Amino acid sequence: MSPRASGSAGTDRNGAATSAMFPAKPVAFEPEPMRGAEGDPELLRIDALHTALTSIVLDGGNLDRIAGETSRLLELEVLFTTTDGRQWANALTDATTESLSERELLDMTGRARVERLAHPVGVHDGEILMVRVAAGGVELGRLIAVRCSGPIRPADVQALERAAAVAALLITREQAVTAVENKYQGDLLRDVLLGRTGDEQYVLHHTGGFGWDLQRPSVVIVAMLDRDSLTVDETQRRRWHERFAAGWRKVAQETDPAAACVDYSSEVVTIMPAATVDEAAEIVRQATRDVAGDRGGGRRPFSVGASRRTEGLHDLPEAYMQARRALDVARRTSEGSTIMHFDELGLHRLIALIDRTEELRTYVVDVLGPLAEDTEEAAGLRTTLQTLLDTNFNLAQAARELFFHYNTLRYRLSKLERLLGPLTTNPRLRLNVAVALQAYEFAH
Repeated sequence: MSPRASGSAGTDRNGAATSAMFPAKPVAFEPEPMRGAEGDPELLRIDALHTALTSIVLDGGNLDRIAGETSRLLELEVLFTTTDGRQWANALTDATTESLSERELLDMTGRARVERLAHPVGVHDGEILMVRVAAGGVELGRLIAVRCSGPIRPADVQALERAAAVAALLITREQAVTAVENKYQGDLLRDVLLGRTGDEQYVLHHTGGFGWDLQRPSVVIVAMLDRDSLTVDETQRRRWHERFAAGWRKVAQETDPAAACVDYSSEVVTIMPAATVDEAAEIVRQATRDVAGDRGGGRRPFSVGASRRTEGLHDLPEAYMQARRALDVARRTSEGSTIMHFDELGLHRLIALIDRTEELRTYVVDVLGPLAEDTEEAAGLRTTLQTLLDTNFNLAQAARELFFHYNTLRYRLSKLERLLGPLTTNPRLRLNVAVALQAYEFAH
């Protein structure tokens, strides 16, 4: 065993003797300069950037500091984003931001259109370059560099790749911390939403520690990726969901720092403040629009269910069930990317309580007969029938809405009555048909 390993005296980095009982004072980390950097300005600059970024990470810095230091030392402007372009850290001037927006490289929500930056893009007399931020074969984000006057040189690219590697280290660390925090927050909020907490003061104390305010009037939003996102392998699905959840967290925090947002295995639950009913509807619409953006950068379609406006903490369990019910109806009655409010459910509130889909299908077939078939002709007749019901069988109005000739609609109505019965004279039959049309959406 070596003397140093056994705890006996050794020498420090300058050759001075040290004692195991009185160890030398720790020396600050000082990276060795790059070999051959002494006479090359480009290598000196890369070395200075490496030293600065290492110091930021060791000091517990964030992406904003990395972006700022990279921008300062390389004399260009820097933007860190998620893989789909949501901004994490920004070291862009207002003039550059405006220029990127004019070139449609930033959308109205500030998302960088990373799908348009796969190759270097010219801007003014300069260039825009995107570098991938990755670790362990997993893409974590994007580093976008902008130089408005002059090209981005190969030495700059090398330095940016170093900055991306350091950013990946920082992002990985923050993701690990966020995962633990989200697990704890999610468990507590789940107990709140399921009415299992009991002591209100205990809940307010802990949720207040998260920065949440659950005592004020609010609206509960439950969002879930649409079904096409469930057909891929579990690893890809999880990546999509994590990106989706990160988008909701970012939008919630930007809307109100005291808003609560947690990620569960297949859904994201957000509690946003809403002073009035109208404000609640507008907040849901705006938040959904911000998360969806322009669907660029690989964003997946999703559906949203929203509760009625609540008055405080004690209303949240009921509001959560309302939002879940609205989401279930949205996913079962539309192709996707739908917002459904609980107050809009109408008859769907009752139909959604029927768990036996086969029973619904049997009812639909019994009432609609040939109109329940999965054919183009049956679909057209169902559309005609629904329009007639919506217009209270006003043939002139229905013909205008369907862009049919009046006589064509009269022919279709006679055909519907041959198939279903006297729709125009039997109100009970009209009621059964109307319910069956709504049930059809659930059963298929």
